[in-house]
Amino acid sequence: MDLKQIESFVRVAELGSFTRAAAALGIPQPLLSRHVRLLEVELRQNLLLRNGRGATPTEAGRVLLEHGRGILHQVQRAREELGRVRGALEGRVAIGLPPSIAKILTVPLTREVRVRLPQATVSISENLSVAMQDSLVTGRLDIALLYNAIPTPGVELSPLLEEPLYLVQRRIGTAAASAGQTISLREVARLPLVIPTRPNAIRMMVESELAAIGCHPVIALEIDGVAAILDLVADGAGSAVLSMNAVVTSGRPTAFETRRIHSPALQSRLSMAVSAQRPTTLTQKAMQDLIRQCVQTLLHSASPAPAPAGERKSRAARTPP
Repeated sequence: MDLKQIESFVRVAELGSFTRAAAALGIPQPLLSRHVRLLEVELRQNLLLRNGRGATPTEAGRVLLEHGRGILHQVQRAREELGRVRGALEGRVAIGLPPSIAKILTVPLTREVRVRLPQATVSISENLSVAMQDSLVTGRLDIALLYNAIPTPGVELSPLLEEPLYLVQRRIGTAAASAGQTISLREVARLPLVIPTRPNAIRMMVESELAAIGCHPVIALEIDGVAAILDLVADGAGSAVLSMNAVVTSGRPTAFETRRIHSPALQSRLSMAVSAQRPTTLTQKAMQDLIRQCVQTLLHSASPAPAPAGERKSRAARTPP
């Protein structure tokens, strides 16, 4: 066995596809297939079940997958330890960010990486939280920032920030006229909403909280993507429920008026997520620290004040233990 064969097998097993694994590793698919086949010949066992939809590990493959992840991690740790001898952490870290966070965080984070981790390589992609959570499990991402993530066995979550959610509408009057206004969730239930499709985190939260007060949302349009939602709101298609950061980073925040939702207040929770299946490297740990610092500096200080105690208490009273 050699490291290239092990890495090829692990990628195919994690991604469930020779095509996707070859693209992720940047090698031709025939070479990838040869790596896996040589491994199977040497071990005298089939490691993957190949079918028209991809490839899944056999029982022997699952055993090798667990060992293979550990082997590759130890190699990466050895490289990092050697890098530390000469004063640098090395390695590639793939990070996933929600679109609204990516607009705020990408430039400051990459600037900090260049200064504090000059030998490391960072790859940043934007996606919805549900898709990024899947990418953590399959190994396409090392770290992701997720909104309202549901704990799963394959993902470890650490809370970063809570943001209030607002009703966002097309501005009709002046900014001063709408400043500081609020709206109850029961009133929101009577308005046509432009909202993401299930299982988007905000969509699920809105439906759950409305159901708790005996209401259901009026759906005007279902569309994924914050930019598209705001474009439709600006065009008069309906209202939206979003964080203030989503509006501020839209490029035209003055086109919208926002009202904080109360009774109960809606809070969007931002968490940092990593895979629970693969050990974290030193470079990844250092990147997590940088992300946490950037979020605290750029987002936490800019977030609106927390909901009044009465609102938080009423919402907590309805939350099951």
